[in-house]
Amino acid sequence: MALIALISGIALTVTAGRYDFFGDELYFLSSGRRLDYTYADQGVVVPLFARIADVLAPGSLIALRFPAVLMCVGAIVVAALIAYELRGNRRVQMLAAGTYATSYLVVTQVALSTFSFDATLTAVITWLLIRWVRTRQDRLIIVAGLVAAVDMQVKWMIPIVWACLGLAVIACGPREVLRRPALWMASAILALSLVPILIWQSRHNWPQLAMGKIIGAEQDATGYGPIGFLPQWLGLAGFLGTLMIAAGFWGVWKMESLRPYRFIAAALVIMTVFVIITHGRPYYPTGFFPAMFALGAVTFWQFDRKRWMNLAMIPLIAVTVVTYIGTLTLMPLPSSWRTQTYDAIDLGFRSGLWGTTNWDKLVAAVDTGYDTLTPEQKSNSAIVAQGYWQAGAIEELGGRYDLPATYSPSRGFGFFGPPPDSATTVVFVGLDTAEPDLRSRFGKVERVARLDDPMGIPGIDRMVSVWKCQDPKQSWSTMWDSMTTLYFDLGQWRDPRWTTRPTH
Repeated sequence: MALIALISGIALTVTAGRYDFFGDELYFLSSGRRLDYTYADQGVVVPLFARIADVLAPGSLIALRFPAVLMCVGAIVVAALIAYELRGNRRVQMLAAGTYATSYLVVTQVALSTFSFDATLTAVITWLLIRWVRTRQDRLIIVAGLVAAVDMQVKWMIPIVWACLGLAVIACGPREVLRRPALWMASAILALSLVPILIWQSRHNWPQLAMGKIIGAEQDATGYGPIGFLPQWLGLAGFLGTLMIAAGFWGVWKMESLRPYRFIAAALVIMTVFVIITHGRPYYPTGFFPAMFALGAVTFWQFDRKRWMNLAMIPLIAVTVVTYIGTLTLMPLPSSWRTQTYDAIDLGFRSGLWGTTNWDKLVAAVDTGYDTLTPEQKSNSAIVAQGYWQAGAIEELGGRYDLPATYSPSRGFGFFGPPPDSATTVVFVGLDTAEPDLRSRFGKVERVARLDDPMGIPGIDRMVSVWKCQDPKQSWSTMWDSMTTLYFDLGQWRDPRWTTRPTH
Protein backbone atom coordinates (compact mmCIF):
# COMPACT_ATOMS: atom_id res chain seq x y z
CA MET A 1 0.00 0.00 0.00
CA ALA A 2 2.78 2.40 0.94
CA LEU A 3 4.58 1.59 -2.30
CA ILE A 4 1.45 2.30 -4.39
CA ALA A 5 0.93 5.61 -2.57
CA LEU A 6 4.60 6.58 -3.05
CA ILE A 7 4.66 5.70 -6.75
CA SER A 8 1.36 7.51 -7.31
CA GLY A 9 2.58 10.58 -5.45
CA ILE A 10 5.77 10.77 -7.52
CA ALA A 11 3.96 10.14 -10.82
CA LEU A 12 1.27 12.72 -10.11
CA THR A 13 3.76 15.34 -8.92
CA VAL A 14 6.03 14.91 -11.94
CA THR A 15 3.12 15.19 -14.38
CA ALA A 16 1.14 17.84 -12.47
CA GLY A 17 2.33 20.66 -14.71
CA ARG A 18 1.45 19.09 -18.05
CA TYR A 19 -1.83 21.01 -18.34
CA ASP A 20 -1.97 24.79 -18.38
CA PHE A 21 -4.01 26.59 -15.72
CA PHE A 22 -7.64 25.56 -15.54
CA GLY A 23 -10.02 28.47 -15.22
CA ASP A 24 -11.09 27.69 -11.65
CA GLU A 25 -7.46 27.47 -10.54
CA LEU A 26 -6.94 31.04 -11.74
CA TYR A 27 -10.01 32.08 -9.76
CA PHE A 28 -8.68 30.37 -6.62
CA LEU A 29 -5.44 32.30 -6.97
CA SER A 30 -7.42 35.54 -7.15
CA SER A 31 -9.55 34.47 -4.20
CA GLY A 32 -6.41 33.70 -2.22
CA ARG A 33 -5.22 37.26 -2.72
CA ARG A 34 -8.49 38.36 -1.09
CA LEU A 35 -8.60 35.89 1.78
CA ASP A 36 -11.91 35.78 3.60
CA TYR A 37 -13.54 33.31 5.97
CA THR A 38 -15.84 32.18 3.16
CA TYR A 39 -16.84 33.02 -0.42
CA ALA A 40 -19.91 33.01 -2.63
CA ASP A 41 -19.61 29.41 -3.81
CA GLN A 42 -16.97 27.69 -1.66
CA GLY A 43 -15.11 27.87 1.62
CA VAL A 44 -11.70 29.24 2.43
CA VAL A 45 -9.54 26.09 2.32
CA VAL A 46 -8.76 25.94 -1.41
CA PRO A 47 -8.09 29.70 -1.79
CA LEU A 48 -5.84 29.47 1.28
CA PHE A 49 -3.72 26.73 -0.26
CA ALA A 50 -3.66 28.63 -3.55
CA ARG A 51 -2.36 31.66 -1.67
CA ILE A 52 0.36 29.63 0.04
CA ALA A 53 1.53 28.27 -3.33
CA ASP A 54 1.35 31.77 -4.83
CA VAL A 55 3.62 33.13 -2.08
CA LEU A 56 6.11 30.25 -1.98
CA ALA A 57 6.37 29.53 -5.71
CA PRO A 58 4.56 32.15 -7.80
CA GLY A 59 3.46 30.89 -11.20
CA SER A 60 4.35 27.24 -10.47
CA LEU A 61 1.67 24.82 -11.58
CA ILE A 62 3.27 21.98 -9.64
CA ALA A 63 3.32 23.98 -6.41
CA LEU A 64 -0.29 25.05 -6.96
CA ARG A 65 -1.43 21.46 -7.53
CA PHE A 66 0.73 19.77 -4.92
CA PRO A 67 -1.96 19.97 -2.18
CA ALA A 68 -4.35 18.23 -4.59
CA VAL A 69 -1.71 15.56 -5.22
CA LEU A 70 -1.44 15.00 -1.46
CA MET A 71 -5.21 14.70 -1.21
CA CYS A 72 -5.23 12.15 -4.02
CA VAL A 73 -2.51 10.10 -2.35
CA GLY A 74 -4.45 10.40 0.89
CA ALA A 75 -7.52 8.86 -0.76
CA ILE A 76 -5.38 5.95 -1.98
CA VAL A 77 -4.18 5.36 1.58
CA VAL A 78 -7.72 5.61 2.96
CA ALA A 79 -8.93 2.96 0.50
CA ALA A 80 -6.27 0.61 1.85
CA LEU A 81 -7.08 1.50 5.47
CA ILE A 82 -10.74 0.71 4.91
CA ALA A 83 -9.77 -2.66 3.42
CA TYR A 84 -7.71 -3.27 6.55
CA GLU A 85 -10.71 -2.45 8.77
CA LEU A 86 -12.72 -4.98 6.79
CA ARG A 87 -10.14 -7.67 7.67
CA GLY A 88 -8.60 -7.63 4.23
CA ASN A 89 -5.05 -8.96 3.93
CA ARG A 90 -2.20 -7.06 2.29
CA ARG A 91 -3.20 -8.18 -1.18
CA VAL A 92 -6.74 -6.96 -0.61
CA GLN A 93 -5.41 -3.64 0.66
CA MET A 94 -3.20 -3.34 -2.42
CA LEU A 95 -6.16 -4.12 -4.69
CA ALA A 96 -8.28 -1.42 -3.04
CA ALA A 97 -5.46 1.14 -3.14
CA GLY A 98 -4.48 0.21 -6.69
CA THR A 99 -8.06 0.49 -7.89
CA TYR A 100 -8.27 4.09 -6.69
CA ALA A 101 -4.74 4.90 -7.86
CA THR A 102 -5.51 3.82 -11.43
CA SER A 103 -9.01 5.29 -11.67
CA TYR A 104 -9.77 8.39 -13.69
CA LEU A 105 -10.49 10.10 -10.39
CA VAL A 106 -6.78 10.70 -9.84
CA VAL A 107 -6.58 12.62 -13.12
CA THR A 108 -9.43 14.95 -12.24
CA GLN A 109 -8.39 15.21 -8.59
CA VAL A 110 -4.89 16.53 -9.33
CA ALA A 111 -6.06 19.95 -10.53
CA LEU A 112 -6.53 22.25 -7.54
CA SER A 113 -10.25 22.23 -6.89
CA THR A 114 -12.79 21.83 -4.13
CA PHE A 115 -13.34 18.27 -5.38
CA SER A 116 -9.70 17.41 -4.64
CA PHE A 117 -10.24 18.01 -0.92
CA ASP A 118 -13.91 17.09 -0.65
CA ALA A 119 -13.50 13.59 -2.10
CA THR A 120 -10.68 12.68 0.27
CA LEU A 121 -12.28 14.17 3.38
CA THR A 122 -15.52 12.32 2.61
CA ALA A 123 -13.48 9.12 2.28
CA VAL A 124 -11.90 9.79 5.69
CA ILE A 125 -15.37 10.15 7.23
CA THR A 126 -16.47 6.80 5.79
CA TRP A 127 -13.29 5.18 7.13
CA LEU A 128 -13.94 6.54 10.63
CA LEU A 129 -17.52 5.28 10.60
CA ILE A 130 -16.47 1.87 9.31
CA ARG A 131 -13.86 1.71 12.07
CA TRP A 132 -16.55 2.63 14.61
CA VAL A 133 -18.68 -0.31 13.43
CA ARG A 134 -15.77 -2.62 14.24
CA THR A 135 -14.53 -1.03 17.48
CA ARG A 136 -17.53 0.94 18.87
CA GLN A 137 -15.13 3.71 19.94
CA ASP A 138 -17.36 6.79 20.08
CA ARG A 139 -14.49 9.22 19.77
CA LEU A 140 -14.25 8.13 16.13
CA ILE A 141 -17.70 9.62 15.49
CA ILE A 142 -16.65 12.92 17.06
CA VAL A 143 -13.52 12.96 14.89
CA ALA A 144 -15.76 12.33 11.87
CA GLY A 145 -17.76 15.40 12.86
CA LEU A 146 -14.58 17.45 13.06
CA VAL A 147 -13.50 16.25 9.62
CA ALA A 148 -16.94 17.16 8.29
CA ALA A 149 -16.59 20.64 9.80
CA VAL A 150 -13.25 21.06 8.01
CA ASP A 151 -14.81 19.80 4.78
CA MET A 152 -17.52 22.42 5.23
CA GLN A 153 -14.81 25.03 4.75
CA VAL A 154 -13.99 23.41 1.39
CA LYS A 155 -17.29 22.74 -0.34
CA TRP A 156 -20.81 22.84 1.01
CA MET A 157 -21.74 19.30 -0.03
CA ILE A 158 -20.83 17.66 3.26
CA PRO A 159 -24.24 18.25 4.97
CA ILE A 160 -25.78 16.29 2.10
CA VAL A 161 -23.20 13.52 2.56
CA TRP A 162 -23.93 13.50 6.30
CA ALA A 163 -27.67 13.31 5.64
CA CYS A 164 -27.25 10.49 3.11
CA LEU A 165 -25.20 8.52 5.63
CA GLY A 166 -27.90 9.11 8.25
CA LEU A 167 -30.68 7.90 5.95
CA ALA A 168 -28.60 4.88 5.00
CA VAL A 169 -28.05 3.97 8.66
CA ILE A 170 -31.78 4.30 9.35
CA ALA A 171 -32.51 2.00 6.40
CA CYS A 172 -29.71 -0.55 6.81
CA GLY A 173 -28.17 -0.11 10.26
CA PRO A 174 -26.29 -0.11 12.47
CA ARG A 175 -29.10 1.91 14.11
CA GLU A 176 -27.29 1.74 17.43
CA VAL A 177 -25.20 4.72 16.33
CA LEU A 178 -28.33 6.88 16.34
CA ARG A 179 -28.54 6.46 20.12
CA ARG A 180 -24.97 7.53 20.73
CA PRO A 181 -24.48 11.03 22.17
CA ALA A 182 -21.27 11.20 20.13
CA LEU A 183 -23.30 11.28 16.91
CA TRP A 184 -25.34 14.25 18.06
CA MET A 185 -22.19 15.97 19.29
CA ALA A 186 -20.57 15.40 15.88
CA SER A 187 -23.69 16.71 14.12
CA ALA A 188 -23.63 19.79 16.36
CA ILE A 189 -19.98 20.41 15.44
CA LEU A 190 -20.92 20.27 11.76
CA ALA A 191 -23.92 22.54 12.34
CA LEU A 192 -21.80 25.12 14.16
CA SER A 193 -19.35 25.18 11.25
CA LEU A 194 -22.24 26.28 9.02
CA VAL A 195 -23.09 29.36 11.07
CA PRO A 196 -20.47 31.81 9.67
CA ILE A 197 -21.24 30.63 6.14
CA LEU A 198 -24.98 31.11 6.58
CA ILE A 199 -24.40 34.60 7.97
CA TRP A 200 -22.29 35.52 4.92
CA GLN A 201 -24.83 34.01 2.52
CA SER A 202 -27.74 35.85 4.16
CA ARG A 203 -25.88 39.15 3.83
CA HIS A 204 -25.27 38.54 0.12
CA ASN A 205 -28.69 37.35 -1.05
CA TRP A 206 -27.97 33.60 -0.82
CA PRO A 207 -25.90 33.10 -4.00
CA GLN A 208 -25.29 29.43 -3.23
CA LEU A 209 -29.00 28.66 -3.49
CA ALA A 210 -29.08 30.12 -7.00
CA MET A 211 -26.02 28.08 -8.01
CA GLY A 212 -28.03 24.84 -7.95
CA LYS A 213 -30.03 25.87 -11.01
CA ILE A 214 -26.90 27.18 -12.72
CA ILE A 215 -24.97 23.95 -12.21
CA GLY A 216 -27.94 21.85 -13.31
CA ALA A 217 -28.28 23.78 -16.56
CA GLU A 218 -24.54 23.53 -17.18
CA GLN A 219 -24.68 19.77 -16.71
CA ASP A 220 -27.56 19.45 -19.14
CA ALA A 221 -25.89 21.70 -21.69
CA THR A 222 -22.68 19.65 -21.62
CA GLY A 223 -24.57 16.42 -22.21
CA TYR A 224 -24.10 15.16 -18.66
CA GLY A 225 -27.67 15.48 -17.48
CA PRO A 226 -29.59 12.54 -16.00
CA ILE A 227 -29.10 10.38 -19.10
CA GLY A 228 -25.36 10.94 -19.34
CA PHE A 229 -24.72 10.89 -15.60
CA LEU A 230 -24.09 7.19 -14.96
CA PRO A 231 -21.68 6.63 -17.89
CA GLN A 232 -19.50 9.49 -16.69
CA TRP A 233 -19.89 8.39 -13.07
CA LEU A 234 -18.61 4.92 -13.99
CA GLY A 235 -15.95 6.47 -16.20
CA LEU A 236 -14.51 8.20 -13.14
CA ALA A 237 -14.27 4.81 -11.42
CA GLY A 238 -12.46 3.25 -14.38
CA PHE A 239 -12.66 -0.32 -15.64
CA LEU A 240 -11.33 -1.95 -12.48
CA GLY A 241 -13.19 0.50 -10.27
CA THR A 242 -16.52 -0.32 -11.90
CA LEU A 243 -15.93 -4.00 -11.20
CA MET A 244 -15.01 -3.28 -7.56
CA ILE A 245 -18.12 -1.15 -7.06
CA ALA A 246 -20.31 -3.95 -8.46
CA ALA A 247 -18.52 -6.47 -6.25
CA GLY A 248 -18.95 -4.18 -3.26
CA PHE A 249 -22.72 -3.99 -3.76
CA TRP A 250 -22.88 -7.77 -4.11
CA GLY A 251 -20.73 -8.30 -1.04
CA VAL A 252 -22.67 -6.13 1.41
CA TRP A 253 -25.89 -7.90 0.48
CA LYS A 254 -24.60 -11.47 0.27
CA MET A 255 -21.64 -11.78 2.65
CA GLU A 256 -22.38 -11.99 6.36
CA SER A 257 -19.09 -10.32 7.33
CA LEU A 258 -19.83 -7.24 5.22
CA ARG A 259 -23.51 -6.77 6.06
CA PRO A 260 -22.80 -4.30 8.89
CA TYR A 261 -21.37 -1.99 6.23
CA ARG A 262 -24.41 -1.94 3.96
CA PHE A 263 -24.97 1.67 4.94
CA ILE A 264 -21.96 2.74 2.82
CA ALA A 265 -23.43 1.26 -0.36
CA ALA A 266 -26.87 2.61 0.52
CA ALA A 267 -25.47 6.10 1.13
CA LEU A 268 -23.78 6.02 -2.27
CA VAL A 269 -27.08 5.07 -3.93
CA ILE A 270 -29.04 7.74 -2.04
CA MET A 271 -26.56 10.47 -2.86
CA THR A 272 -26.26 9.40 -6.50
CA VAL A 273 -30.04 9.53 -6.90
CA PHE A 274 -30.12 12.94 -5.22
CA VAL A 275 -27.41 14.31 -7.50
CA ILE A 276 -29.13 12.94 -10.61
CA ILE A 277 -32.47 14.46 -9.60
CA THR A 278 -30.88 17.83 -8.87
CA HIS A 279 -28.72 17.70 -12.03
CA GLY A 280 -25.48 17.90 -10.03
CA ARG A 281 -21.95 17.06 -11.07
CA PRO A 282 -21.15 13.33 -11.53
CA TYR A 283 -18.13 13.54 -9.22
CA TYR A 284 -20.17 14.69 -6.19
CA PRO A 285 -20.79 11.13 -4.86
CA THR A 286 -17.27 9.84 -5.55
CA GLY A 287 -16.07 10.42 -2.00
CA PHE A 288 -17.71 7.04 -1.32
CA PHE A 289 -15.59 5.31 -3.97
CA PRO A 290 -12.57 4.43 -1.74
CA ALA A 291 -14.90 2.60 0.66
CA MET A 292 -16.70 0.86 -2.21
CA PHE A 293 -13.39 -0.14 -3.78
CA ALA A 294 -12.34 -1.64 -0.44
CA LEU A 295 -15.65 -3.48 -0.04
CA GLY A 296 -15.30 -4.76 -3.59
CA ALA A 297 -11.70 -5.89 -3.04
CA VAL A 298 -12.68 -7.86 0.08
CA THR A 299 -15.62 -9.42 -1.75
CA PHE A 300 -13.54 -10.30 -4.78
CA TRP A 301 -10.81 -11.91 -2.69
CA GLN A 302 -13.22 -14.03 -0.65
CA PHE A 303 -15.45 -15.00 -3.56
CA ASP A 304 -15.11 -18.57 -4.81
CA ARG A 305 -13.98 -17.59 -8.27
CA LYS A 306 -13.79 -19.83 -11.31
CA ARG A 307 -10.52 -20.10 -13.17
CA TRP A 308 -11.89 -18.08 -16.09
CA MET A 309 -12.69 -15.24 -13.72
CA ASN A 310 -9.08 -15.02 -12.60
CA LEU A 311 -7.92 -15.12 -16.21
CA ALA A 312 -10.39 -12.38 -17.16
CA MET A 313 -8.85 -10.13 -14.53
CA ILE A 314 -5.51 -10.08 -16.35
CA PRO A 315 -6.64 -8.10 -19.41
CA LEU A 316 -8.89 -5.93 -17.24
CA ILE A 317 -6.00 -4.92 -15.00
CA ALA A 318 -3.73 -4.50 -18.03
CA VAL A 319 -6.21 -2.16 -19.75
CA THR A 320 -6.66 -0.21 -16.52
CA VAL A 321 -2.92 0.27 -16.02
CA VAL A 322 -2.27 1.14 -19.67
CA THR A 323 -5.13 3.66 -19.65
CA TYR A 324 -3.79 5.22 -16.47
CA ILE A 325 -0.24 5.49 -17.79
CA GLY A 326 -1.48 6.79 -21.13
CA THR A 327 -3.61 9.43 -19.43
CA LEU A 328 -0.63 10.72 -17.44
CA THR A 329 1.88 10.63 -20.28
CA LEU A 330 -0.04 11.29 -23.51
CA MET A 331 -2.50 13.95 -22.37
CA PRO A 332 -2.91 16.74 -23.12
CA LEU A 333 -2.86 15.71 -26.75
CA PRO A 334 -0.70 17.61 -29.26
CA SER A 335 -2.15 21.02 -30.13
CA SER A 336 -2.11 20.10 -33.82
CA TRP A 337 -4.82 17.53 -33.10
CA ARG A 338 -7.22 20.11 -31.70
CA THR A 339 -10.72 20.22 -33.12
CA GLN A 340 -13.15 23.09 -33.33
CA THR A 341 -15.84 23.41 -30.67
CA TYR A 342 -19.43 23.96 -31.70
CA ASP A 343 -21.30 23.49 -28.43
CA ALA A 344 -20.77 22.89 -24.74
CA ILE A 345 -20.36 19.14 -25.26
CA ASP A 346 -17.43 19.75 -27.60
CA LEU A 347 -16.02 22.22 -25.11
CA GLY A 348 -16.12 19.63 -22.34
CA PHE A 349 -14.19 17.09 -24.40
CA ARG A 350 -11.76 19.78 -25.52
CA SER A 351 -10.97 20.76 -21.94
CA GLY A 352 -10.31 17.15 -20.97
CA LEU A 353 -8.11 16.27 -23.94
CA TRP A 354 -6.20 19.53 -24.37
CA GLY A 355 -6.91 21.61 -21.29
CA THR A 356 -7.54 25.34 -21.37
CA THR A 357 -4.74 27.10 -23.21
CA ASN A 358 -3.64 30.45 -24.68
CA TRP A 359 -4.34 32.53 -21.60
CA ASP A 360 -1.28 34.57 -22.56
CA LYS A 361 -2.97 35.62 -25.82
CA LEU A 362 -5.99 36.85 -23.88
CA VAL A 363 -3.85 38.90 -21.51
CA ALA A 364 -1.78 40.30 -24.39
CA ALA A 365 -4.98 41.44 -26.09
CA VAL A 366 -6.03 43.24 -22.91
CA ASP A 367 -2.64 44.97 -22.81
CA THR A 368 -3.11 45.99 -26.44
CA GLY A 369 -6.39 47.61 -25.47
CA TYR A 370 -4.85 49.30 -22.46
CA ASP A 371 -2.09 50.79 -24.63
CA THR A 372 -4.74 52.72 -26.58
CA LEU A 373 -5.53 54.80 -23.48
CA THR A 374 -4.01 58.23 -23.06
CA PRO A 375 -1.95 58.92 -19.91
CA GLU A 376 -4.88 60.85 -18.46
CA GLN A 377 -7.27 57.98 -19.15
CA LYS A 378 -4.87 55.47 -17.61
CA SER A 379 -4.76 57.46 -14.39
CA ASN A 380 -8.50 56.79 -13.90
CA SER A 381 -8.87 53.33 -15.43
CA ALA A 382 -9.55 49.71 -14.54
CA ILE A 383 -9.75 46.33 -16.24
CA VAL A 384 -13.14 44.61 -16.24
CA ALA A 385 -13.49 41.01 -17.43
CA GLN A 386 -16.82 39.49 -18.36
CA GLY A 387 -15.92 36.07 -16.92
CA TYR A 388 -14.19 35.12 -13.68
CA TRP A 389 -11.77 32.85 -15.57
CA GLN A 390 -10.64 35.82 -17.66
CA ALA A 391 -10.24 38.01 -14.59
CA GLY A 392 -8.14 35.35 -12.88
CA ALA A 393 -5.93 34.98 -15.95
CA ILE A 394 -5.33 38.73 -16.19
CA GLU A 395 -4.36 38.91 -12.53
CA GLU A 396 -2.10 35.87 -12.68
CA LEU A 397 -0.38 36.48 -16.02
CA GLY A 398 -0.60 40.25 -16.30
CA GLY A 399 2.43 40.90 -14.16
CA ARG A 400 4.60 41.44 -17.23
CA TYR A 401 2.34 44.34 -18.21
CA ASP A 402 1.67 47.56 -16.34
CA LEU A 403 -2.07 46.96 -16.03
CA PRO A 404 -4.44 48.52 -13.49
CA ALA A 405 -6.55 46.51 -11.04
CA THR A 406 -8.84 43.81 -12.46
CA TYR A 407 -12.53 43.38 -11.66
CA SER A 408 -15.27 41.06 -12.86
CA PRO A 409 -19.03 40.85 -12.26
CA SER A 410 -18.88 37.08 -12.77
CA ARG A 411 -19.78 34.62 -9.99
CA GLY A 412 -17.59 34.83 -6.90
CA PHE A 413 -15.40 37.50 -8.48
CA GLY A 414 -18.34 39.89 -8.51
CA PHE A 415 -18.47 39.79 -4.71
CA PHE A 416 -14.92 41.16 -4.53
CA GLY A 417 -16.44 44.52 -5.38
CA PRO A 418 -16.71 47.00 -8.28
CA PRO A 419 -14.09 49.36 -9.69
CA PRO A 420 -13.82 52.67 -7.84
CA ASP A 421 -16.21 55.41 -8.94
CA SER A 422 -13.14 57.34 -10.08
CA ALA A 423 -12.62 54.81 -12.91
CA THR A 424 -14.10 56.74 -15.84
CA THR A 425 -12.37 54.56 -18.45
CA VAL A 426 -12.30 50.76 -18.42
CA VAL A 427 -10.77 48.16 -20.68
CA PHE A 428 -13.46 45.50 -20.93
CA VAL A 429 -12.70 41.99 -22.19
CA GLY A 430 -15.41 39.46 -22.95
CA LEU A 431 -17.35 37.64 -25.63
CA ASP A 432 -18.24 39.49 -28.83
CA THR A 433 -21.88 39.43 -27.74
CA ALA A 434 -21.19 41.77 -24.80
CA GLU A 435 -21.12 44.95 -26.91
CA PRO A 436 -24.85 45.86 -26.85
CA ASP A 437 -24.86 45.71 -23.05
CA LEU A 438 -21.72 47.85 -22.89
CA ARG A 439 -23.28 50.51 -25.11
CA SER A 440 -26.23 50.73 -22.74
CA ARG A 441 -23.89 51.41 -19.83
CA PHE A 442 -21.22 53.73 -21.29
CA GLY A 443 -21.28 56.93 -23.31
CA LYS A 444 -18.40 55.79 -25.56
CA VAL A 445 -17.56 52.21 -26.54
CA GLU A 446 -14.78 51.33 -28.98
CA ARG A 447 -13.55 47.87 -29.83
CA VAL A 448 -9.74 47.94 -29.78
CA ALA A 449 -8.73 44.25 -30.09
CA ARG A 450 -10.23 40.92 -31.10
CA LEU A 451 -9.31 37.24 -30.76
CA ASP A 452 -11.11 34.69 -32.90
CA ASP A 453 -8.94 31.65 -33.61
CA PRO A 454 -11.29 29.06 -35.18
CA MET A 455 -9.48 26.36 -33.20
CA GLY A 456 -9.42 28.42 -30.01
CA ILE A 457 -11.54 28.24 -26.90
CA PRO A 458 -14.53 30.59 -26.57
CA GLY A 459 -13.82 33.15 -23.91
CA ILE A 460 -10.05 32.73 -24.15
CA ASP A 461 -8.87 33.14 -27.74
CA ARG A 462 -12.08 32.73 -29.74
CA MET A 463 -15.14 34.97 -29.97
CA VAL A 464 -13.37 37.46 -27.67
CA SER A 465 -13.13 41.23 -27.99
CA VAL A 466 -11.54 44.02 -25.99
CA TRP A 467 -13.31 47.38 -25.73
CA LYS A 468 -12.33 50.79 -24.46
CA CYS A 469 -15.34 52.05 -22.53
CA GLN A 470 -15.64 55.64 -21.35
CA ASP A 471 -18.10 57.81 -19.45
CA PRO A 472 -20.13 55.31 -17.40
CA LYS A 473 -23.76 56.36 -17.24
CA GLN A 474 -23.99 55.41 -13.56
CA SER A 475 -21.53 55.21 -10.71
CA TRP A 476 -19.80 51.86 -10.44
CA SER A 477 -21.23 51.29 -6.99
CA THR A 478 -24.72 51.58 -8.50
CA MET A 479 -24.08 49.82 -11.81
CA TRP A 480 -22.39 46.79 -10.25
CA ASP A 481 -25.61 45.37 -8.82
CA SER A 482 -27.12 45.07 -12.29
CA MET A 483 -23.90 43.67 -13.81
CA THR A 484 -23.07 40.90 -11.35
CA THR A 485 -24.26 37.45 -12.36
CA LEU A 486 -23.75 33.83 -11.35
CA TYR A 487 -24.24 32.76 -14.95
CA PHE A 488 -20.86 32.10 -16.58
CA ASP A 489 -21.18 32.68 -20.33
CA LEU A 490 -18.83 30.45 -22.34
CA GLY A 491 -20.42 31.48 -25.60
CA GLN A 492 -21.65 28.00 -26.56
CA TRP A 493 -24.38 27.18 -24.07
CA ARG A 494 -27.64 26.09 -25.64
CA ASP A 495 -30.25 26.07 -22.90
CA PRO A 496 -33.43 28.15 -22.52
CA ARG A 497 -32.89 28.40 -18.77
CA TRP A 498 -30.13 30.91 -19.42
CA THR A 499 -32.75 33.54 -20.17
CA THR A 500 -32.75 34.47 -16.49
CA ARG A 501 -29.74 36.09 -14.87
CA PRO A 502 -29.25 35.52 -11.12
CA THR A 503 -27.88 38.80 -9.80
CA HIS A 504 -25.81 39.97 -6.90
